[in-house]
Amino acid sequence: MFSSLRVRNYRLFFSGQVISNIGTWMQRIAQDWLVFRLSGNDPLALGIAVALQFLPTLVLSLWAGVLADRVDKRRLCVMIQSGMATQALVLGLLDVSGVVTLWQVYLLCLVLGALSALDVPARQAFVAEMVGPKQIPAAVALNSSVFNLARIVGPAIAGFAITWLGTGWMFLANAVSTLAVIAGLLLMNPDQLLRSPAVERAKGQLREGLTYVRGRADLMAVMTLMFFVSTFGITFFTSLAIVAGNVFGTQADGYGLLSTLLAVGSFTGSLMAARRGARGRPRVELLVGSAFGLGAIEVVAGFMPTYLVFGLALIPLGFATITFLNTANTLVQTSVSPEMRGRVMGIYVLVMIGGNPVGGPMVGWMASTFGGRSPFWIGGVISVAAAVAGAVILARRSGIQPDLGPSPQPVPRARPVTGFRVLLPGGSRRTGRLAARAAMKSGAPKKGRQYVLGDRLE
Repeated sequence: MFSSLRVRNYRLFFSGQVISNIGTWMQRIAQDWLVFRLSGNDPLALGIAVALQFLPTLVLSLWAGVLADRVDKRRLCVMIQSGMATQALVLGLLDVSGVVTLWQVYLLCLVLGALSALDVPARQAFVAEMVGPKQIPAAVALNSSVFNLARIVGPAIAGFAITWLGTGWMFLANAVSTLAVIAGLLLMNPDQLLRSPAVERAKGQLREGLTYVRGRADLMAVMTLMFFVSTFGITFFTSLAIVAGNVFGTQADGYGLLSTLLAVGSFTGSLMAARRGARGRPRVELLVGSAFGLGAIEVVAGFMPTYLVFGLALIPLGFATITFLNTANTLVQTSVSPEMRGRVMGIYVLVMIGGNPVGGPMVGWMASTFGGRSPFWIGGVISVAAAVAGAVILARRSGIQPDLGPSPQPVPRARPVTGFRVLLPGGSRRTGRLAARAAMKSGAPKKGRQYVLGDRLE
């Protein structure tokens, strides 16, 4: 379960992520609450902030995947994390000084979105370089464990700290926590990284990545399922603030508690994924089943009558969500050719996050028009339908198969025959299956001996 932590470089990366992700979730809660407060509790304003944060993914994620295949991923991650720390510092100083306005938050959301679009493909592909292909499932699951542990701790801290200190100090804390990731990356030993050969700069590399995915029907099915579930189903990260404030009438601490309950389920799911990762690649049935469960639980949660019951329903919802995300990520990473991994992960990030510019305003509009609970049951129904469609397509394609790189030329298919013809030294010839088996087991030298099945040498 924790075998990937034996790798020193990955331990450094893992340790930095533990600290930084707590700060990231503190900023996420603070940012949503700041927008909510500056806009007068307007759900649409919160949706716009989410859209601006994820809009750059539509433009940059594919190019970011190409960049990850071309350059040193460790150095690229250092540069991106430095930019994220600067963004958090600027937003924190504006907020603490009391001069922050809604348009400034929108602008910094756009900056963070651009950095995130560059970061995710590079960081996802960098995991394989730290641990090697056999440890990818366990490492991906442990990354998710850290992320979701931070989602338990970060919102819990932020929910109460915002009440006491205000949102600005959460942004400053995140800027400091990002330094832990940068330090871990700088302390790594580059000679111990399992790098695949860098892809030389050439025309058409982005198109090559798109063609590769389009030619893999199994990957296309997973990408399509991911798009619908992430765009319409996994919207509760945005709608939780709406439900907490407009449906149940709670303050920032109530929102933070809901986020923590969701993270409890997610953290449990990520630990289970780490155990499965130690046994190898997950099964495609788990991908479809978790997508179906996510949608069904989301529908049920949308109709929960009280704050307490609604919060408890978020625990299994978090479990199903992280199981789906982890399984999709692992299946894609372990089924693509190493020299294509950066570009494929760029496409994966596009379909996973690229729908949020649509999903964010959509959640705000649905909450304003049909009520604060509506994003849950509408998104749940769409997720269930996508899971059923994905199950049919993947069943016809027999799941996902790994691509370990360029394969040898296929051998012409043999014509069906009733027996073997055996040519032994000296030109003697025997036919029939029993004679062929005897010849194979005989002590005659292999040189000059051929076993012929139809037109193919055996």
